[in-house]
Order: sequence, then structure tokens, then C-alpha cells
Amino acid sequence: MGGLLVAALGLAVALGPVPIPPRELLGYGAQKLGLSPGAEIPPAHLVILEGVRLPRALAAALVGASLGVSGAVMQGIFRNPLASPYVLGLASGAGAGAALVIALGLSAGGPLALPLGALLGGTAAVALVYGIARASRRPGMPGTLTLILAGIALSALFSALTSLSIVLSSEPLKAQTIVFWLMGSLGRARWDLLPVLAAAVVVGLGSLFLFARDLNVLSLGEEGARHRGVRPERLEKLLLGVVTLLTGAAVALAGTIGFVGLITPHALRLVLGPDHRVLLPASALGGALFLLLADTAARTALPPLELPVGVLTALCGAPFFLYLLLRRPVFPIRGGDTR
Repeated sequence: MGGLLVAALGLAVALGPVPIPPRELLGYGAQKLGLSPGAEIPPAHLVILEGVRLPRALAAALVGASLGVSGAVMQGIFRNPLASPYVLGLASGAGAGAALVIALGLSAGGPLALPLGALLGGTAAVALVYGIARASRRPGMPGTLTLILAGIALSALFSALTSLSIVLSSEPLKAQTIVFWLMGSLGRARWDLLPVLAAAVVVGLGSLFLFARDLNVLSLGEEGARHRGVRPERLEKLLLGVVTLLTGAAVALAGTIGFVGLITPHALRLVLGPDHRVLLPASALGGALFLLLADTAARTALPPLELPVGVLTALCGAPFFLYLLLRRPVFPIRGGDTR
């Protein structure tokens, strides 16, 4: 999967309205690695490569890895392969935060204004969901169930706020910008935004990998996890915080891109099994690969039109997920069961 990811990166930077030959890409890579002078790259191709395609390809890989591994963790926490990184209302909260930034004209304050608004909105949504679920939990009711119910309710609320922002926008361009952002796109990828996303991915992935064994134990249920020395409430809180960081950073840069965090870990679980020590790194690589290929197709399928990558992932992911659902019914994951 790592080799396929490298090949997909090369494909993403090579394809486009102005194709870049493989010889020039290999020469550029050799120059950056200090291996040889490499082949000369025309200045126009160099501008396209370094200014547009390379940051976008790296952003696609980072966002895909964030969503893929977050989906694997959420499915492990809720013990259900239908779970996704957006189940706690993070996407709708981030969408509402971004919509308010655009509608109020705050996006002109700099390139970080829109991602920051989306990140704050998503974080606020998850914090509200967790607080409401904790306050309303009844004896005998699983904590994950109250989280899901609170997430559904607040997702509807934040989606309504986003729609209200679109309706009340005084300028049609602002409404169009909000709608396009909600569809999901990597067109805003910039070199100055990548370090923030990369730092979140490195910290998040490293933290999640450390708790892969505990996540395996959590699949036995809350009582089974306690008997094996794992504190489920504490572990779930920690994992949800890391997932919020990863998914919030991804949504802040690329908008709402669906099905990457749902399809990728679900399909890999069927192939590799439920062991999170293998599933988490595989989901990160698989999510990066899937989104990178989807974004390349979105840019090149209907030239000169560029499709929002979120639309393309939904068009590919929804039929595939329905096929899996009809072929193999989905039940909660308990004791290593992957059905």
C-alpha cells in the first residue's frame, strides 16, 4: 500500500490540463533528494508542479489518512462498521463554523480564517455532544448510544444553522462559496496550511497507534474491557479527542468529504481482520490512497470542469457500501466479529 501511495502521488502531480512527463518528475525528485542534477524542467511546469499540484496531492494524502484512521477508530469505539468520523456532528459543526466565517466576511482576514472557523465549529459540536450525552445518560444505557443520539440531534441543529447562513447571505458569491465548501474540495491546499495539517496527522496517528491494543480489548464490550484492565470511559474520551483533532483538521482544510472514513476501514477490516495494530496503519494508507486517486479523477474527468472531490467520493462510496451491505449484512462488532 505504501508503494501504491507513492505511485498515486506521482500520478496526481503528472496528470492535469498540462501533463508533466515522467522523465521531468523523476528529474525533479532526483534534484530534491540530491541524487543527481536530473533533467531540466521547463519553468511553466515547475510553477504548476510546486505551486499547485504538489501541495494539493500532499493535502489529499494527509486528509485521506486522517479520515481513514479516524473511521477505523470510530468503528472500534462504537463496535459498529457503520460508524464514521462524522457521527458525532463534527462535520455539521465545522460546516456551520465555516459558513458563519464566509457569511460574515471574516474569510478575508487571511488564509487561516476559514480553516480556523471550521475547526472551532467542529470542536464545539463534539464538545456539546459529549457534554449532553454525559448529562443525559441513564443507568443501563451504553455510553456510545447516548453519544450517537446526541450527535444526530446536534447535527440537525448545525445543518440548520448552515442553511440559515446560506439564505441570509447578502451576496450570491458568499452563498456559492459556502455550498462549494460543503461539497468538499482540495482546491484550497497551500504550502502554508500543510504544516498545521501534517503536525495534527503525526500527533494523531502516533497517539492512536499507541492505543491499538486497548482498542482491541474495547471490542469485547465495556464490561469485558474492565475485566481486562482497560477503563472504557477514559479510553473513549481520549480516542474521541484524538479523532476530533484529526477529523477537524481535515475538514478545516478540505470541507466535508464523505465515505473515506466509512468505506476504507470497513473494506480493510473485511480483508485484514479486526486487529487494530494492523487495521489502523492500513486505514491511514488506504484513506490516503483512495482520496488521492479520487481527487485526481475529480480534476481530470471532465476538463476543464473540476468536480468537488466530495461529490466523487459519494458517487463511488455509496454504491460500494450498498454492495457490501447487501452481500454481507452488518452487525455490531463484538469479540473480533467483523460482520
